[in-house]
Amino acid sequence: MARRRFLQTAGSGATLLAFGAVYAIADDGLIATAKAETRKDGRPRVPPGQTVISKIRPMGGDEGDPSKSQYRLRVYGEVTSELDLDFRSLLKLPQVTRAEDVHCVTGWTLLGAKWTGVQLKEIAARAGVKDTARHVIFEAAHGYTANVRLDEALADNVMLAHKLDDVPLALEHGAPLRAVVPDLYFWKSAKWITGIRFSKRDAPGYWETRGYHNHADPWAEERYS
Repeated sequence: MARRRFLQTAGSGATLLAFGAVYAIADDGLIATAKAETRKDGRPRVPPGQTVISKIRPMGGDEGDPSKSQYRLRVYGEVTSELDLDFRSLLKLPQVTRAEDVHCVTGWTLLGAKWTGVQLKEIAARAGVKDTARHVIFEAAHGYTANVRLDEALADNVMLAHKLDDVPLALEHGAPLRAVVPDLYFWKSAKWITGIRFSKRDAPGYWETRGYHNHADPWAEERYS
């Protein structure tokens, strides 16, 4: 698979080459500081096999409709109250801004990206997720899906984001709304999201059925199945 092929290099001024794009690597000082830091859970801030870069990279995919006026988000499945939210309704929900690191399976890590949006647990509470739910299936444009365990999906740092670094999402990054699941490889953070299905059963998504790991923990390097 093309996405398996990536180069990792280190050092100030170096570049990371993947999918024909050149990624600027962060400076040595930032890399050294980040690699020396640990998270609250005791794990290193930078997972193994990752190179810190200075700017988020678009990772392709079939783009959805960026129109906020036409946007709808369906929340359904193992819930007591299905939701059909337009973009204005989403903005009326409690908003949070969090600086979160994100880790791509191709080997890059972006530190402290500032995401603004609605926590998934807020939407789950409003929909009334049933005790029978075990998984969250993110549904996105053109049939893309990504599966996440319910307990991980309801963590405080998981959200549906509409801004990155105080700027509305660019189309290439999932406008108008994308999932952000910082503690799993970035393909789980579905772009151009259209639906959230709470499910009794797991349902491996687009990449999971194409050889990628079903769980995707960066610290365990769960890249491929």
